[in-house]
This record gives sequence, structure tokens and C-alpha cells, in this order.
Amino acid sequence: MLKYSNLTQQQTIILYQPALRAIAMKMLRCKADAEDVVQETFIKWLSQEQDRIKNTKAYLIKAVRHNCINHLNAVKRKRLESFQWSELVERFKVTTDFSHLDIETELAKAFHILQSKLEPLERAVYVLKEVFDFDYKSLQLLLDKKQDHCRQLFCRAKKKLNDEKDHFNAVFQPKKTALLESFKKACEFGQPSDLVAQLKMN
Repeated sequence: MLKYSNLTQQQTIILYQPALRAIAMKMLRCKADAEDVVQETFIKWLSQEQDRIKNTKAYLIKAVRHNCINHLNAVKRKRLESFQWSELVERFKVTTDFSHLDIETELAKAFHILQSKLEPLERAVYVLKEVFDFDYKSLQLLLDKKQDHCRQLFCRAKKKLNDEKDHFNAVFQPKKTALLESFKKACEFGQPSDLVAQLKMN
């Protein structure tokens, strides 16, 4: 039986690779990504001064978990960066002059209801699907929520808004809000990332 303190680098890799792969698979749920992360972990470990690492097993487990988290964050950023915002804006660009008082009032009224009656995620799902025609797959990528959850949020939002129609006071004074301004920018100037951020805020 090998003594762990006397293991060669090759023996260490053979000994711990299965356990590290299992950890990476559980976190990433993708065999190829898990293998890449484990390989990256071993490469970084090999570049370290081995004598300074007191517990190799603990070091490798902590390193592979850290690398998995970094990988997940990188994938999330890549999805957001690659999202076709330009296509979205072109399909749903609003040409109406928002300076017109009636339009401004109606928008202000609508967003007042959205902010007062819907939770942040309900609001985000409702606006992105109802106004910009996002499908549930896109919502899942953008909001990091499962498609079934997004469907539930949308149904819940519609019910709340339908219930609200009969109770909202028709006399309403327009008020500029950050959400309203970001919505207009998304429609007019192609800056929807601000809108998504505002929709998700409390």
C-alpha cells in the first residue's frame, strides 16, 4: 500500500482523479466540462511547490470546487454577453414619440402597477415575455431560472395584473422612474441590459 506522503505526482493524479471528477460532475453536470476542470486543477497543482502543500487531497478538492465555481460564472457571463440584444431591439423597436403626454402617462401608469403589484422576478418575466416576446428558453438563460419556474412566474404575474385592472384608479399623475426610463432606452436606443437590471430590482 502506498504511503500518501511518498506519492509521486503521477500516483497522486491516479489516486485522486476519480474523486475530483465526481465532485466536478456533481457541480457542472457535464462530463466534458468536468474533465477539463479536473485537468486544469492538476496542471495548476503541478506548477506549485509541492513541499508547501501540507494536505494534497484537501488542496485538490478545494481547488477543483473553486475552479468549478469559476467555470459556472464564466458560462453565465458568456451567455449574457452573447445574447442577441440587437436582434431584440430591431424586432420590437418603438418609434412612438415618448414625449407625448398621453403616451408618457400610460407608460407611467403601467410601470407603477408593475412595480407595486409584482415581485421582481414576476416583473422581469412578464415584461420580457409580454412586451419583447422572449421565449422561456431565453428567459431561463437570462434570469438563471428553470423554464417551468418562468412559466409559473408569468402566469402568476398575469393573474395579479388581471385582478388589478378593476381596482386601479384612473386618475393618475405621471411620474418618472428608473424602470420607466430604462424601458424607453431599451426601445429607443438599444440599451436593454439596464432594463433587465431594473426589472430584477426590488
